[in-house]
Amino acid sequence: MDREVVVHAEITAPDYRRPSEDTRQPELSSLNQHAQQTFGTFSMRKGEKLDPKDERSLEEAFKAANAYAEDPSGWLVFLGPYGSGKTHLAAAIANYRASAGHAVMFVVVPDLLDHLRATFNPHSTVSYDRRFEEVRTAPLLVLDDLGTQAMTPWVREKLYQLFNHRYNAALPTVITTADSLEEIDPRLRSRLLDRRLCRIHAITAPAFKGTAPKQRKAKR
Repeated sequence: MDREVVVHAEITAPDYRRPSEDTRQPELSSLNQHAQQTFGTFSMRKGEKLDPKDERSLEEAFKAANAYAEDPSGWLVFLGPYGSGKTHLAAAIANYRASAGHAVMFVVVPDLLDHLRATFNPHSTVSYDRRFEEVRTAPLLVLDDLGTQAMTPWVREKLYQLFNHRYNAALPTVITTADSLEEIDPRLRSRLLDRRLCRIHAITAPAFKGTAPKQRKAKR
């Protein structure tokens, strides 16, 4: 081969002749819908005169999210009422990691289950096994709104398989839920209660009803 004549070029684009084998599934992660939810836009709600206990729960959750964004290891769980800031902190972690070039999957639990069901459609271009494996092995998985899914035996089994795999592999996972620990399926709860892997932060502040906060200086 004459190296002065032949130029070697590597094509990294997916093979569109076989779309079912395209490993990229951008529609599965909804992080782009939370682009504005960063650490800089999170409100500590100082002007609301929150109960000191509620204010402290926000501060502790914020610090935990910041630390996790820098070094995502184990599981981080945010408990609390709707509108208390759980999703914002989870999205802030995901956005911070994504901005640093790391792979992140952010998905609302009922939407995730819909994506899995969609693979049973004869016209689906991706298999169920491939889709589920993509979620189970995501380098960083954010599961938002655990507990809002309609519980069926199939849903219960899929969530257990997902939790159990990531638990055994100790894969970084962030979970938000408005349920109390007692309301969570016992098999899932047993994973969340393992303090060797999981850190739980309960946000007790009520739903946020204020104006948009001032932009904080971005994390470096």
